[in-house]
Amino acid sequence: MDNKAVLKLIKDEEADYVDIRFTDPRGKLQHVTVVADLVDEDFLEEGFMFDGSSIAGWKSIDQSDMKLMPQAESAYVDPFYAEKTVCINCNIVEPDTMEAYDRDPRGTAVKAEEYLKSSGIGDVSYFGPEAEFFVFDDVRFSVSMNKVSYEVDAIDGAWNTDTEYEMGNTGHRPGVKGGYFPVNPIDDAQEMRSEMLSTMKRMGMKVDKHHHEVASCQHELGLIFGSLTHQADELQKYKYVIHNVAQAYGKSATFMPKPIAGDNGTGMHVNMSIWKDGKPLFAGDKYADLSQEALYFIGGILKHAQALNAITNPSTNSYKRLIPGFEAPVLRAYSPHLESLGNQPCAWASDVVHLKEPAVAQELAFARSTCPEPSPNSPDLSRWLALSRQLPPGASSTAAGTRPSRSM
Repeated sequence: MDNKAVLKLIKDEEADYVDIRFTDPRGKLQHVTVVADLVDEDFLEEGFMFDGSSIAGWKSIDQSDMKLMPQAESAYVDPFYAEKTVCINCNIVEPDTMEAYDRDPRGTAVKAEEYLKSSGIGDVSYFGPEAEFFVFDDVRFSVSMNKVSYEVDAIDGAWNTDTEYEMGNTGHRPGVKGGYFPVNPIDDAQEMRSEMLSTMKRMGMKVDKHHHEVASCQHELGLIFGSLTHQADELQKYKYVIHNVAQAYGKSATFMPKPIAGDNGTGMHVNMSIWKDGKPLFAGDKYADLSQEALYFIGGILKHAQALNAITNPSTNSYKRLIPGFEAPVLRAYSPHLESLGNQPCAWASDVVHLKEPAVAQELAFARSTCPEPSPNSPDLSRWLALSRQLPPGASSTAAGTRPSRSM
């Protein structure tokens, strides 16, 4: 989609507003809404000025001017607003030089893709994130002068087996680690997840499934993999839809890594591959039917694991999740099978995933990291950073020939 196609979309949809959106350093979507009559080709080419000093971690008040540059390929119709609104994701640039702002998460992803091409290793990288989340009926917390507390609750929580309800307690709910994945009435979120997935499909997102996850109140929807920046855009829409559909059901969705103790936490497994000249580079005849390039890529991820942890697992709550016994990575290692591999005290794992892709009539292989998390409700960097920061270490090690140690 180009600028002319965006203007046609606005006209065809009879949109009243255009919502220009960007992601802050904590991974949260921000937006400003413009009357559609003001959006023309000049607007899309020249961008929109805003005050960057009010965004945490960005500009000081004396250097606050920043510019949003709409990216036409990201345009979509918002499914929640009563007034018809077209949304466009933006990159951030310095208004004086028009150079990309170095703290813009989306711009970081663009640079990572450019780095891959300049390295000569591949033309495109594909990412398939699997972001889990929790849904609660009641969320309360307090940080005050005399008290620090939090509490979450849900009628389908495993802890509510003896709770008295006005309508009675039917007893149908998953037990601890029992959510993967019985049918209703134990799984009572089928309709809500279906609405989430259907909403994504109507927005043009490529989705494939949904299901209850292992922990009480935990769920996952399936996104089909795509190129780095595009997939990060899709993941922001994924979170946006989940939060808003849950809100419509009177519930609260969170991607926090470990909102409840004693049960599995939320991760974001990421399947990664690099292609060149239309062919996947990771399938081969080495360990686990991987190519040498794939093993080098895994070596880079493991070599830089501790640095990556600062971005992919940025909160104190992250390390409540990364403990033994809850299917979370606790070792820095790689294997074709195990999900609980990764670095100390955190963890990284590179699983090996193979599948047949009829469109290219050959086998694809993905390196799969299990340490990242989607955590947008805790102070974190962003989906773009979490995804794009895994590409340069893998790609640079592929070029340098960094071998991983023995697998587990």
